[in-house]
Amino acid sequence: MYERVADLPLTIDRFDLELQERRTSSGFVRATTTVTLSGAGHAGRSEDVTYDREDHVPFVGDFDADLAGEYTLDSFSTLLDDVDLWPEPPVRSPSRHYRRWAFEAAALDLALRQAETDLASALDRPMDDVRFVVSTRLDVNAEGEEIPPSSERIDAWLAVDPTIEFKLDPTPAWDAALIERLAATDAVRILDLKGLYEDEEVRPPADPETYRRIFEGFPDAVVEDPRLTDGTEPIVDAHRERVSWDYPITGLESIDELPFEPTWLNVKPSRFGTVESLLETIEYCLEAGISLYGGGQFELGTGRHQIHTLAAIFYPDGPNDVAPGAYNQPEPSADVPSSPLTPPKDPVGFGGGW
Repeated sequence: MYERVADLPLTIDRFDLELQERRTSSGFVRATTTVTLSGAGHAGRSEDVTYDREDHVPFVGDFDADLAGEYTLDSFSTLLDDVDLWPEPPVRSPSRHYRRWAFEAAALDLALRQAETDLASALDRPMDDVRFVVSTRLDVNAEGEEIPPSSERIDAWLAVDPTIEFKLDPTPAWDAALIERLAATDAVRILDLKGLYEDEEVRPPADPETYRRIFEGFPDAVVEDPRLTDGTEPIVDAHRERVSWDYPITGLESIDELPFEPTWLNVKPSRFGTVESLLETIEYCLEAGISLYGGGQFELGTGRHQIHTLAAIFYPDGPNDVAPGAYNQPEPSADVPSSPLTPPKDPVGFGGGW
């Protein structure tokens, strides 16, 4: 699939960077940077989803590079190998992939627009309606303050739309009563154990009893990123067909490094860094029969539309964690689109038209 877009001509005259910020439903203020590449009367955009605000400020203020020129999409990617995108080193190493992806995706968007086409057409694939789930936390309020976990937020969303499905982040504080209440809604599709994150503030303890309650309490849900220990491995092993991987998936080699052959994978494009790595990994998974679904990272702009596009082309029926940005607002609202999302009739570039 990469060969279908690698030789797209690409003219770049300039680039622009814009910082944006918004409070989210998970209790933190999200900062991202929109990367815009302009040339030949068109503009291509994407989003640097680096999580630490202190990484965005020097980037927007101090980054400078000579990117102007005539390229193919592939030769521009090769150029980026030698461009230092970081005026200051990142707080976290995965952020290097996130920023590289922003430039790669913006270049893809621009090349497609200059060719007067869109990604689905370039890949000769249809775009279908996108099923999505809503990702939220149960242990923070609208002000970002920690609270005892409850089903209150789930109940509020279901009151707005009884068909909503969810991706949730369980913790050891989830007791049997809460699990029973959530399971009774029949709306929980993904449970993210976050067991592989390096940041201990994000990664909850790999508690065997919690893992047992989650796997047994939600027998039909996909369970993401378990941490394998002597205590949890037997529990995870008994449910391999429902285990998915997210955080470690950064390309083909990362699939080979998983502890067992995967049945499910969460595709977050920014984790791959390059368009080539993303497309070759998706192509491999489709051929191998690995079920895919899209993942979001609280994108605030065009990056969200791009993950909608990828889901519509490659895994429209998955439990895609790509709900429109309105679902990231601190309070549930009736003024949001319902699942599934209908693709644009006239898509443009990479993500345009949603």
